[in-house]
Amino acid sequence: MITHLRGKLVEKNPTHLVIECAGVGYFVNISLHTFSKIAETENVQVYTHLQVKEDSHSLFGFSEKSEREIFRLLLSVSGIGASTARTMLSSLTPSQIRDAIATGDALTIQGIKGIGTKTAQRVILDLKDKILKIYDIDELSVPSSNTDKDEALSALEVLGFVRKQAEKVVDKVVGQDPGLSVEDIIKLALKNL
Repeated sequence: MITHLRGKLVEKNPTHLVIECAGVGYFVNISLHTFSKIAETENVQVYTHLQVKEDSHSLFGFSEKSEREIFRLLLSVSGIGASTARTMLSSLTPSQIRDAIATGDALTIQGIKGIGTKTAQRVILDLKDKILKIYDIDELSVPSSNTDKDEALSALEVLGFVRKQAEKVVDKVVGQDPGLSVEDIIKLALKNL
């Protein structure tokens, strides 16, 4: 298994890098997150994941070990392949994905192109316990207000407010006091709408 590459950066594109190591050029698939982190210096290092299939060997590169770890966790979910996992890491940062899974925030995961409701729920169901254990996140420290926030948003929509506008206000309210009940979120949001 190739765990990392350190060498000369020959080519840099939003979807891939070509890194020359000891005279051999490696084609490395990357996410937009890694693309933004890799400097235009001559020498680079990326952490890699080698995917061996019947018809191909694909190398995926990451600027940080944490991104590679999230990628591997995503691959363990049924129905998530390497290209979907890479798309997810191109749309959200590894910490945003980790936090969305830890808090059960399916809406954030569904916001990624190509991810539907069932897939988002499967990702959360399969990975939540692993994420909480690996990153030693205490479930009590994870904001449980996502369901409260969603309920408050639904209520505001029923009252006739535009979702995008209501969402901004609710996010602000929840950001100031994550421990608010649904009723309190709605009351404070109504004052600001």
